[in-house]
Amino acid sequence: MKFIVCGDVVLSRPLEGPLAAQITAFAQCARDQGYARYSRYRLVLLAACFSRWLGQQAVRLHRVSTEHLARYLQSRARRLRVHRGDAAALRQFMDFLRGQGVIPAEKTAPRQLTPAEQEALAFDRYLRDERVLAGATVVNYVPFVRGFLANRFGGGPVKLSRLCARDVVGFVQRQAPRLHPKRAKLLTSALRSFLHYARYRGDIARDLAAAVPPVANWSMTSIPRAIPAHSVRQLLASIRRRTAMGRRDYAIVLLLARLGLRAGEVASLDLDDIDWDAGRVTVRGKGGQRTALPLPADVGGAIAMYLRHGRPRSTSRRVFLRAKAPIRGFLGQSAIGSLVRHGLARAGVKAPTQGAHQFRHALATQMLRHGASLAEIGEVLRHRSAETTKIYTKVDLGTLRTLALPWPGGVR
Repeated sequence: MKFIVCGDVVLSRPLEGPLAAQITAFAQCARDQGYARYSRYRLVLLAACFSRWLGQQAVRLHRVSTEHLARYLQSRARRLRVHRGDAAALRQFMDFLRGQGVIPAEKTAPRQLTPAEQEALAFDRYLRDERVLAGATVVNYVPFVRGFLANRFGGGPVKLSRLCARDVVGFVQRQAPRLHPKRAKLLTSALRSFLHYARYRGDIARDLAAAVPPVANWSMTSIPRAIPAHSVRQLLASIRRRTAMGRRDYAIVLLLARLGLRAGEVASLDLDDIDWDAGRVTVRGKGGQRTALPLPADVGGAIAMYLRHGRPRSTSRRVFLRAKAPIRGFLGQSAIGSLVRHGLARAGVKAPTQGAHQFRHALATQMLRHGASLAEIGEVLRHRSAETTKIYTKVDLGTLRTLALPWPGGVR
């Protein structure tokens, strides 16, 4: 006798056990997330077998826990070959049950934070909530501060009033030589930010931020590595726009190349950020900054084509979604970087780098060579400091050569 779940998942036995009533909803959830039929079959089959085993063990619904999941997998391995992904599929089922409130959340004793970790966590909240810094900046700063406090106070109470300039200088002198110059620069920036914060709270009376020694890291030592225009055209031409994924990737590369968006800005773009009537797109940049940019016709057309003929059905408001289940928005900038890297490899494009930022450099370089001022470039790229834009003065080598003084005595 066959038993059909959610219309197209066929099992050889009816659903049994304490979780039987939840399996159809789980199957529907998997369908909504874009899982193919065979993948949904494996998810439902494992959930059904787990529920049946729980019934055989006389486990009641409110008693089901991760411990039972581990015991079931051991029991299953003695009778059947365990497939790769079986454990993850059952964990997904457990997460679904907890999300529905069917089984209680796991009660795990939280690890006791050390005083240094607690202080670093408070600094983390300050950077996110009051300073509204970008998540990447917070992730870079907080570990340095946590390490500094742990180095000075160990596992004991953190008494910031006891900090002195010698503590700050000594920590930087010990840590900086082990780091790449850019990481060392982040270290000193993180310490200055924390010490300003501690003084603002009244925990320290002296300006210890001034005691943080500078790290030698010459600014603008390299030329921005911009992908050439012909390479951008080659990449775009190589994308198969007849497929759903190709339409998505084409629209993403156009956003990077034509608007100079950062990878994270593309990943976080929402449907509500596009004003089709006004021809504008609102970009959420660093520090919570929101900027409305004109939406070029070709970019808007590519996005519209993806939305109409490529974007999977989803409750997510993100513009760009994963092509494989679970269907959801990209988790961050690394996904966009991976998309660019694989696209360059498929197209056989030899680019200066493998990341998405080279398109941003390319846009700035093209604007400079077409006569745009640094202020205009900084406005388009949404730089918060004019110093950031100055690096592009180095890419116009032709103009720089006209400014160079002749060598005394001529060339020999």
